[in-house]
Amino acid sequence: MTSNHSPAVATGTADFTDAARVAGLLDRYLIALDDEELDDAWARSLFTDEAVVAFPMSRHEGLAGLAEYHHASIAAFAQTQHLGSPAVVSVEGDRAVFRANVLTTHVHHPGGDRPPLFRAGTLASGEAHRTPAGWRMSELSFRIVFTEGEPPKPA
Repeated sequence: MTSNHSPAVATGTADFTDAARVAGLLDRYLIALDDEELDDAWARSLFTDEAVVAFPMSRHEGLAGLAEYHHASIAAFAQTQHLGSPAVVSVEGDRAVFRANVLTTHVHHPGGDRPPLFRAGTLASGEAHRTPAGWRMSELSFRIVFTEGEPPKPA
C-alpha cells in the first residue's frame, strides 16, 4: 500500500483539476458509506477492476463483491458518519497518490452491553489511476490513529 504522500507542486490547471477529481473520489466514497448507496455502479464509479481496499480488520481485492463487502461492514451499525479532511493529492501523469484524515462515528444497534458509539480517527491513503472512464482508486487503506468505545463483536 502507498504510505508516504507529499503534495506536488502543480504546474498548470490540468494538475489542479486532476487533483480535485482524485480528492473527489474519496469524498464520494465517504458520503456513500453514510448514505448506504453501495451497489456495483457505485463501486465501478470509484475503483479500478483490481482495486484493493484495506481496513485494519479486513481487506477486499478486486471490484467483484466490493459493494457487498462494504454493505456487510456498514450493516453492523445502526448509523455511521464519516468526516474527511481535504485530501492532499500528488499527481504524476496518469497516477496519483493521496492522503486524508478521517474521523468516523459508528452508532451501535440498540440493545446489548456496549456503549452506544464507537469512534475512530484514521489516516486514509491510496493510489488512483486515470482510466478511459476517468480517475479511479486502485488502492485505499486506513490506519487507525485512535479509537473510543467498542467496535462490533465478531460474528
